[in-house]
Amino acid sequence: MLLVDSSVWIDYFRGATTPQTDYLHAILSRREIVVGDIILAEVLQGFRSDTDFEAARKALTRFCQVRMLDVDLAVQSAHHYRALRRLGVTVRKTIDCFIATYAIAYGHDLLHSDGDFDPFESHLGLKVLHPENGNH
Repeated sequence: MLLVDSSVWIDYFRGATTPQTDYLHAILSRREIVVGDIILAEVLQGFRSDTDFEAARKALTRFCQVRMLDVDLAVQSAHHYRALRRLGVTVRKTIDCFIATYAIAYGHDLLHSDGDFDPFESHLGLKVLHPENGNH
């Protein structure tokens, strides 16, 4: 399964052309996509008009929607944060730590355009798709 971060969805709904949005567009109907509740909130809160909000909400309902955080994953997220901090890496956003931990725990690939996920890939085994490098 593919977990798509809000950084990609936001670019996608804005019509931005990036390697990640091009890849997402190409695989929308060919790969199982997971939309986490935390990501859903991040994406939807950015819409200014009710019409755009509803169109995006409806579009995202076609994918598997999941709850991303429970007590066990919260604790694991804290472990990940602390492990990276011991390596001299400070995770700037708690939500990114939750998203990375969820992807690691469930073995999902992550499609993102946010450098905050890089340490999770380098040090904690997060599986990331890199369409800009032809890695998908």
